[in-house]
Amino acid sequence: MAMGIAEIIPGVSGGTIAFITGIYERFIGALQSFDLDLLKTLKKEGVKGGWQKVDGNFLAALASGMFVSILLFINIITFLIEHHPVVLWAFFFGLILASAIYVGRQISNWNILNVVALLIGSAVAYYVTIAAPANGNEALWFVFVSGMIAICAMLLPGLSGSFILLLMGMYGIVLGGVKALDFVLIATFAMGCIVGILSFSKFLNWAFKNHKSLTLAVLTGFLIGSLNRVWPWQEVLSRRVNSKGEEVVEFTRSILPGQLAGLDASANLPYGNDPQFLAVIGLMVVGFAVVFMLERFGGKES
Repeated sequence: MAMGIAEIIPGVSGGTIAFITGIYERFIGALQSFDLDLLKTLKKEGVKGGWQKVDGNFLAALASGMFVSILLFINIITFLIEHHPVVLWAFFFGLILASAIYVGRQISNWNILNVVALLIGSAVAYYVTIAAPANGNEALWFVFVSGMIAICAMLLPGLSGSFILLLMGMYGIVLGGVKALDFVLIATFAMGCIVGILSFSKFLNWAFKNHKSLTLAVLTGFLIGSLNRVWPWQEVLSRRVNSKGEEVVEFTRSILPGQLAGLDASANLPYGNDPQFLAVIGLMVVGFAVVFMLERFGGKES
């Protein structure tokens, strides 16, 4: 359910949640098991054998939790993004900062190559956070491609599938389709996600098995670079019209709390230019603490 909530929010990755709850490698391993060998298993051992090969109980629990949370919380999360973004981003800033520390601690040996990988990962993620959004395309082939790309980002801690959709100009189109129950668009996007997740998960599984420290260094970099996206104090650069015909914030840039307070209210976010400094610090601490609670709980469950 937490992964589902994370995927609704542009800038927060479900992969981050999977990592800090201790299920990331199992998740990747289960996804990459959908291959030609699965057909052989089904032929020899039947549905029961195939279900065990893909870790079916695990994937079913995970998928149902994500699906339920998206249905339950999509309206709440979009409301918070539109009307109370400062405190929402503060919570996730603390969560992602703690996640970067947690993932970095998993690296068994820090060498020059791993440091370079961390810097490259940070630079790539940071560039993604400042890239200008493109215009969307409602053509079904582009919806399919969007699903492929977004799901690959979802698998990577620090890169948000929903933020990638925002950069591609597809966030409003896809979210509007889900809310309007446009089954053709939803099915096309889902097919793109399936193709993307099955192919990219194989690469990630290989990377973890053969170059685990290097892979973790890159993922740590992704988390560090993505912090710019969830910095609580933002100045509006552009707005968009949502599915209800309301004008909402689309793209922002990070500024200091003092700069936020000095902005003219008409040029700022709908909630005004109050930095809410104490609330921000408090929720950063809460987000930071949540990670280590999840880490401890996930470790016990593992």
